[in-house]
Amino acid sequence: MTKVIMHGCNGKMGQTISGLIAADEGIEIVAGVDAYDEGKNAYPVFQTIGECSVEADAVIDFSAAQAVDGLLAYCVERQVPCVLCTTGLSQEQLDKVQEASGKVAILKSANMSLGINMLFRLLKEAAGILAPAGFDIEIVEKHHNLKVDAPSGTALALADSINEEMGDAYDYIYDRSQVREKRKEKEIGISAVRGGTIVGDHDVIFAGADEVVTFSHRAYSKAVFGKGAVQAAKFLAGKPAGMYDMGDVIAQEAEK
Repeated sequence: MTKVIMHGCNGKMGQTISGLIAADEGIEIVAGVDAYDEGKNAYPVFQTIGECSVEADAVIDFSAAQAVDGLLAYCVERQVPCVLCTTGLSQEQLDKVQEASGKVAILKSANMSLGINMLFRLLKEAAGILAPAGFDIEIVEKHHNLKVDAPSGTALALADSINEEMGDAYDYIYDRSQVREKRKEKEIGISAVRGGTIVGDHDVIFAGADEVVTFSHRAYSKAVFGKGAVQAAKFLAGKPAGMYDMGDVIAQEAEK
């Protein structure tokens, strides 16, 4: 049984993960951390991670950027591995995450979905075959109308997985409206759509002569990110210090 602390337990993702873990016999939440508590959880809730005195095998974090510094200090001091899902970290904080990973196990990914992380692997193989054959590469991402950043971090991570396979030879193009010239061979176009309540859609298009290959991922609820975080916590418990990502979780699942 993997015992976890849910950091940011009363947020939307915290409550989603609480529900997922309640139905999973292999993992349990032994404590939660949230500045605001309405007594709706079956586990004890502390206002800050520093106040938490409950032993655990890992922390799942879906909180706020301002709470991450204290979280990292706690995990290093208590030697509790951390699944770090909070976004919007400053460069200074990202440097602290890297430093902390030298002392405790930390798992951080651009997207916690198992499906998206499997897609990273598939795209590398596809790019290695299709790009040298002259296929153009385009990425279209769609999200709800409240999302403020564009393109999405996931779209950039998808592009990065392709570019890494191709020796970082490709440039990213976000807007062609001001450029009156034909498409360059080594570019990846990335387009963003914002509307309605779209949770997250990503299409990676390989367009060749007379044929098109498209890889698509659709997230129908935030639960897909919660499921990935739960799998990550099970994976990370007991791991030595280091920086991990969802690719490591996928690799372990593939070996079973």
